[in-house]
Amino acid sequence: MSEPTELEQREGLPEALRALVKTCPREIWQGRASFRGLVSLWLGRQLMFRKIMATRHSDAQTFLDGGSEVDTCAARLSRLGGMLEHDLHGHQQIEDMHYFPLPARTETSVARGFENLDADHHAIDHHLDRFVKGANGTLVRRDDAEAFRTRTGRFSADLAGLAARLNRHLLDEEDLVGAVILKHGPDGLRG
Repeated sequence: MSEPTELEQREGLPEALRALVKTCPREIWQGRASFRGLVSLWLGRQLMFRKIMATRHSDAQTFLDGGSEVDTCAARLSRLGGMLEHDLHGHQQIEDMHYFPLPARTETSVARGFENLDADHHAIDHHLDRFVKGANGTLVRRDDAEAFRTRTGRFSADLAGLAARLNRHLLDEEDLVGAVILKHGPDGLRG
């Protein structure tokens, strides 16, 4: 039986796509000359998405534990939620147009992995749409603190699904994109 490739089901890259990653594991990335610049910048964006998700979870928990006020929690949800939606959509568009096609043409042995990552973006868009609806539903009325608390709790529970899938995608994406760029260098990718 083959390993699942869909974001909703997989626990990592299928073994057939890990061959390149094994030749260039994360532990050696920072020591490579081609790490500085493109790969480092791109990984910084990936880290930002993880930080937004972690901060959102922490903010909600602080509010639910009584450590912040409705207005503070709502303002941070609005700011971080808008940032996540806007920046993640833009990031995915750049990847779909540049980061995926060039490495896929350069390293054809893992081209199927880039198709999987593209499919991930569609799955993440579905979760991101749910995130936006959940955030807007949470923010709709802030005059009833108890109702806001209930909505925040529900929204935070839903957020765990997006966070897990986004992290799975980012890890797999980093393994493939990072390994190809580090192997060939940014200038070695086929245009």
